[in-house]
Parts: sequence; C-alpha cells; structure tokens
Amino acid sequence: MEKPLVSVIIPCYRKAQYLAATLESMQKQTYPSVEILVVDDGSPDNTREVVEPYLAQMPNLRYIHQENAGVSVARNHGIRSSSGRYVMALDADDAIEPTYIERCADYLSAHPEVKLVYTLADTFGIRTGNWDLPDYSFDALLWTNMVHYCAMYRREDFDRTEGYNPNMVKGFEDWDFWLYFLCPEDRVHCIQERLFHWRVLEVSRSLDADNNMQTLLRQLYHNHEELYRPYLQDIVYFREMWSHYQWRYQKAEEVRHSKAYRLGKLLLKPASLFRKKSR
Repeated sequence: MEKPLVSVIIPCYRKAQYLAATLESMQKQTYPSVEILVVDDGSPDNTREVVEPYLAQMPNLRYIHQENAGVSVARNHGIRSSSGRYVMALDADDAIEPTYIERCADYLSAHPEVKLVYTLADTFGIRTGNWDLPDYSFDALLWTNMVHYCAMYRREDFDRTEGYNPNMVKGFEDWDFWLYFLCPEDRVHCIQERLFHWRVLEVSRSLDADNNMQTLLRQLYHNHEELYRPYLQDIVYFREMWSHYQWRYQKAEEVRHSKAYRLGKLLLKPASLFRKKSR
C-alpha cells in the first residue's frame, strides 16, 4: 500500500554550518515517501551554497528563498508550499534518527483519532543527555510546553489554523502554535523512543527565549486570551505573591550583607560556641 507523503519543513537562518548534517539525517530516513523543503529565511550566510549539492543528490529536496521574516513565517511558507498529507518541522541545526519519520507517519496512519505525534528526545552540542519532558495533558500545556517542535501532524489540521504566529519573534512559537492547534479533547501521543536530537548552542533562539521569558509569556497569554481568561485571577494573585516574596527576599539579602548583620554575627559567635560546649 502506498505510504502518505510527509513534508519536512527546514527553515534556515544563520545555520548554514549545521545544515549539511541535518540534510544527511534526512537522507538516511527509512520512510519511502518524503519531501523536504529548505526555507532560506533571508540568511546572510552561505545557506544556498550548502543546499545546492544536495539538490542534485536528493530529488525530493526543494529550496525556497524568502526575505527575512522569522521562523514562524518561514515554517508557514514551507508548509503552504508543500504537498504532503503529513507535516513536520525540523530546524537546520538538529537531526532525527533514520526511523523518526517512519515511526511517526505509521502511527498517524494507524491511529486516525490521534492529532499529534512525537518521540522522546535528547540533546547534543554544548550539553548532552536525555531531554525528558513532562507527560502531555492539555491543562498542563497551558503552563508549560511538553511537546517539542518536531512533532508530526496532518496538513488538513494545519489548514484549519492560521499557522505559526509571526508575533512570537523571540521564541515559544511552537508552544503558541500547539495552543492554536489543539483542543482539550484532542489525542496526542509520544512514541517512547529517543529519535529526535536537539542541538544546544551557546547562542540560540532557545536561550534568547529564556532571557525574554516574561515578554514572551505576556505575548502568549495575549494570543490566547480566551484560554487563559478563567485563570486570570489566579495568575494575578500568583504574580502579586511572587512580587511580594521577591521583595522580602531582596530585603533579607540586603540585611544579610549589611555591616550591622556581619558585626552582630561576629559578636554572637562566642555565645553560640559556649552554648554548644555547655550541652
């Protein structure tokens, strides 16, 4: 039986030095029906030159160039230019095991009730090890993202959304998209094999997202006001309590590092020693 076509979208911006390894991981895929779209997001490096030799080797590879507009626009452009029944993203510095596409696509085909499928993951680069994410639930997804961006889904489900939101410029675009894409009753499945490899760099969008956490979370809440409105009172209460805790902690630290505190600690030290000896 003919296998459904899978479209793999690879946006690339300033990642030309890693792109060859990513494309080589695509060459090793065991799944027989794959198209690969590299979307050059106006990258100032030699992305095109890296892709060109592979275009001759891989008839299922396409190269698309766009003016720099960010990873969300690049993914949307690639998906809307693709022909596959199933879709997945892959960043230009990451890699997947040879069976990744086969395992995910076959699972979607065998389980029409499942809307999103992904695998366990690990990290390489400046940090290596298992990347253990919490188990999926929609309620938990409101507060943390436990589905990595390389999950596979059906193109028809993507077409029911407006795609990845371009306003998530600094990161969290995958988490934001899952909140558009999924409903509480949707089934999501994680294949218990480590088939996705996430490269950790010293400078990356993930680290940039960490540094811009509050700004990104505000944008995420704004994008999904209807989802978060029932929790708004709890969020405001938590933020007020957290601010109060931070203020008290800051004041305690100021006291702890003050000259008066250090002097008092020094003066009380003989008394504490005396108490220990007298026991």
